Amino acid sequence: MTLRPATVADVPLLAEIRADPEVRRWWRGGDDLADSVRADLADDDLHVYAVEHDGRVVGAIQWHAEPDPDYRHASLDIFLDPAVRGAGLGGDAIRTLARHLIDEYGHHRFTIDPAAANSAAIRAYAKVGFRPVGVLRRYERGADGRWHDGLLMDLLADDLVE
Repeated sequence: MTLRPATVADVPLLAEIRADPEVRRWWRGGDDLADSVRADLADDDLHVYAVEHDGRVVGAIQWHAEPDPDYRHASLDIFLDPAVRGAGLGGDAIRTLARHLIDEYGHHRFTIDPAAANSAAIRAYAKVGFRPVGVLRRYERGADGRWHDGLLMDLLADDLVE
C-alpha cells in the first residue's frame, strides 16, 4: 500500500469507487461524483491522497488541519473500494498518513467522524488507536433526508498502533 497526492487523472476512478453503493452510503457527494472529487482536489485546505495497492488506485484518504494553534489537530477521512476491504489497507493508510503528519507537521492529535451506524469503519479506526469521544447527535443528513448520528473519535500520536 502506498499513498501519493491524488491528481485530476484519478478523478474517474475515485468517482467510480464512490459510486459503489457500499461507499456511497457513507460518502455521498451529489449527482456528479466526478465533480465532487474534483472539488475536493481543488480545495486548498484539503489534502487528498490516492491509496494504491498492487499498482492500482483503490481509494483515497484526506486530511485537513485546524488552523487555530490553540486547538491544533488534523481531521482524517478515508474511503476504499469494497473489493479490497478486510485486507488491512485502511489501517495501513491511516497509520502511514498519521505518521507523516506527526513527523513532517508535528501533529499530536487526530480526529475522525464516521457515521455512528458504520460499525466496520469504527472497528477499523479503533485498531489503529482511535478512541470514541462522543456521539454527534443528528450530525449528518442522510440520502434519505433524515438526520443521522456520527461518532467523534480521536487519536493521540502516542496512541498510534504501529
